[in-house]
Amino acid sequence: MSSLIPPPLALYIHIPWCVRKCPYCDFNSHQQPDSLPIDAYVAALKNDLEQDLPLVWGRTVHSVFFGGGTPSLFSARAIGRLLERLSALLPVASDLEVTIEANPGTVEHGRFVDYAAAGVNRVSIGAQTFNDTHLAALGRIHDSSDIGRAVDEVREAGIENFNLDLMYALPGQRLAGALDDVERAIALGPTHISHYQLTLEPDTPFAKRPPPDLPDEDAAWAMQQACQARLAEAGYDQYEISAYARAGRRCRHNLVYWTFGDYLGIGAGAHGKVTAHDASITRTVRVRHPAAFIAAPATAARLAERRTIPEDDLPFEYALNALRLNEGFAIDDFEARTGLPESSLKGVLEQAHARGLLERERGRILPTELGRRFLNDLQALFLAH
Repeated sequence: MSSLIPPPLALYIHIPWCVRKCPYCDFNSHQQPDSLPIDAYVAALKNDLEQDLPLVWGRTVHSVFFGGGTPSLFSARAIGRLLERLSALLPVASDLEVTIEANPGTVEHGRFVDYAAAGVNRVSIGAQTFNDTHLAALGRIHDSSDIGRAVDEVREAGIENFNLDLMYALPGQRLAGALDDVERAIALGPTHISHYQLTLEPDTPFAKRPPPDLPDEDAAWAMQQACQARLAEAGYDQYEISAYARAGRRCRHNLVYWTFGDYLGIGAGAHGKVTAHDASITRTVRVRHPAAFIAAPATAARLAERRTIPEDDLPFEYALNALRLNEGFAIDDFEARTGLPESSLKGVLEQAHARGLLERERGRILPTELGRRFLNDLQALFLAH
């Protein structure tokens, strides 16, 4: 393996509590206790970040993402303290992107004015659907009117860069309903829309007791294609399988994941990936339970897993996310991020091309429409490689 130039660096901060856990969710989230241990958790997060500094010393952080759970349960003061500590420990980009996820059902009047003052400049609102019947079926705590109010709050705070999360192929949903959700989202004028299919993730209530009247695979594909066309017509460019953005408004943080960049992951259950000075690439996972994370005396005790990626696994690890991008990846980027030569992909690229799943264009490898539809099959070829 050749030497590597460290890729862009991001910071992910996990806030693990929700008002109520949704039955389709497999994220590390927990129903909030009567009293959130905000101060103790922030102190543990700061300590976790400090102890990870040797891994990324001197590198510039380009984006921060507060995910969950429901990060908007935390006060702007708590978010600000974390951002201040980050700025004291590491260089941050002058155009640092700082995103916070928000549930429309937890948005308090004036809250985003304080978030903006703390440094937040991007918000991701978990709308999911504008149909109140479907919201209830999904176990959401908000109704459709809360979505518009949340958008108003974000705009009044001067934050124009915001995302709406939408789901499709919901129980009982038809094509017209999926398109109506897209129309209502477009009418609110977000800079970014995430549009993804409901999936029955293992070990979730929905997987154990599937809801009735779920659209089949063909119906879900029809929804995706129709909604994709409508979003394109409205000026939202699809750049990733579930992400659509106005010009210049792609999510820079998520692009770090999709292009095999580096990110520190702190907080209960957070995942991280860092390229070391010796060119090894390590993935980490923090302990999942918030109480165990808070109680741990040091980062070593907070780690549930630390794994150096074997060289043979790097093509799959890279392709797993890069192939989600419509524009695929440049061979030069693959070599720079993995330290492997183009020849290491020769067999799998030939096989995928023969099956009509990939094409090559001016030094880039990109999925065909067939490859995007059967992305799991395409990714599996790299795993078997």
